[in-house]
Parts: sequence; C-alpha cells; structure tokens
Amino acid sequence: MENRVAIISMIIDNEEIIPEVNRLLHEYGRYILSRMGLPYRERALNIICVVADAPADVISALSGKLGRLQGVTSKAVYSKQTDQKTKEG
Repeated sequence: MENRVAIISMIIDNEEIIPEVNRLLHEYGRYILSRMGLPYRERALNIICVVADAPADVISALSGKLGRLQGVTSKAVYSKQTDQKTKEG
C-alpha cells in the first residue's frame, strides 16, 4: 500500500484522556513526522496537530482510535500525492 502524508487534528476537551492520546501517538510514532500542541486554557481545551507519513489505512486507524476517546474530536486531511518511491521501486 502506498504512503500518504496527512495531518491529524485533534481538539481535546477532557484533560484526563491526554495520557491515552499520548499512548496512541507513541504507538504510531514511527509514522509521525511532527507534532504541535496548543493548550487553550481560557476554554479548557487542548489542540494537537500531527503530521504523518503512512499508509492511508494506518492514518485512518489512528484518527479513528483518537476520535473514539471520550472528549476527543479527531479528523484527518490527506495529501493527494502518493508515495513515489513505491511506484518507482
């Protein structure tokens, strides 16, 4: 399966679930290129954006697992470009 680059964005309104979010991100760490977190204290929210390079089913699985956590909203946005190395080699 070809790799895709995607951004997984999360809004977390349940601070108690953050250790589980971090556990999942660690589990998929080999695919993660970058992570940015923003605590929005005035609204008691945490916003996390993760850039990943992985097969689409892996990205979908991670986004789905995150989104099923209580107090987490998660969406993935995919690049239209596929992994060129897969096509050449």
